[in-house]
Amino acid sequence: MNTSPSLLRVAVVALIAHAAMSAFSAFAFSTFLVPPYPDWLQTPTNQRVMALGYTFGGQTTVVLGAVAGLAFLAHAIGRRPALLTFAVAFVLSLSSELAGTATGFPFGAYGYTDQLGYKIGGLVPFNIPTSWFYMLVASLAICGRTITARDDNATKWWWSLMAGLVLTAWDVSMDPAMVKTRHWLWLVGDLSGASSFQQFIGTPFFFGMPLTNWLGWILTGVLVTRAMLTIVPPTVWARQVSPSSLPLALYAVNGLLPLAICFAQDMVLAGVLGTLAMGLPLALALRSPDRAHDMLTAAR
Repeated sequence: MNTSPSLLRVAVVALIAHAAMSAFSAFAFSTFLVPPYPDWLQTPTNQRVMALGYTFGGQTTVVLGAVAGLAFLAHAIGRRPALLTFAVAFVLSLSSELAGTATGFPFGAYGYTDQLGYKIGGLVPFNIPTSWFYMLVASLAICGRTITARDDNATKWWWSLMAGLVLTAWDVSMDPAMVKTRHWLWLVGDLSGASSFQQFIGTPFFFGMPLTNWLGWILTGVLVTRAMLTIVPPTVWARQVSPSSLPLALYAVNGLLPLAICFAQDMVLAGVLGTLAMGLPLALALRSPDRAHDMLTAAR
C-alpha cells in the first residue's frame, strides 16, 4: 500500500477549508443572500465584496474539494494511479457536459451562467468535471463499505451503477438549489410535437428540471466510474480507500450548500428528498467502520 503522510495532511487541510467555505456559503445563501437583500448589503463596498464572492467563492470551494479528493486518493493508492484516475474522470465527465450543453444529450437542454467561472469551450465551467471527480471518489468509497468487492467484470459494472446512483443522490437537492441561485438554467423548448415518452422524460417536473437530467447523471456516472474502476479495481477501493472516513466527510460536506438553499428558499420538498437521498448511502456506509474489510473477506 502506497501511503504518504504529507499527502494525507494536504487532504485533511483542504477538506477543512472546503468544509468551512461550504458552511459559510450555506449560511450566506440561506440568510442574507436570499432576496430581497438587506440594506447593509447594498453599499458599494459590500456590493464589490459580494461580486468577488460570486466570482471566486464557488470556484475556490470546488478546487479545495478536488485537492482533498486527489491528495487523499494519492495517499491511499499512489500518485500515478490517482492522477490517471483524475484525468480520466475529468475528461469523460467534461465530454458528457460539453455534449449536454451543446446538444441537450444526455441531460436535457441547459446552460451554465458565468457564476461558476471560466468555461471550457465557452460552455462548461472548469470546476464542473472537477467536482464530478471528487464526488465519484466519495461515491466509490461508499460502495467499498456497502458492496462486496471483486475484480470481475460483472462486479465492476455493479459498482459503477451503485456509484452512479450515489452520485445522483447529490443532485436531488443540488439542481433545484443551483437553478434557484442561477448557477445554471434549464432551456427546455416546446415538446408538443415530441413522442409521449420524450414528453415524459423531457418535461420539467421537479423545480424546473426534466427527468432527463437524472437519467443523464446516472448514465454519465456509470460510464465514468467504470473507466475509473479499470484503473483502480474494486478490491483496491475497498481495501485502501473505503476504510477512511475522509471520503464520507467529503460527500456529506457537499450536501450542506444545496440543502441549505432548498430549505431556506421555499423548496422544502427538494431539501427533504435530498437529505434522504444522500443520508441513506451515508448511513449504510457509517454503520460499521470495519464494513470494507468484511466485504473483502466475504468476497474471498
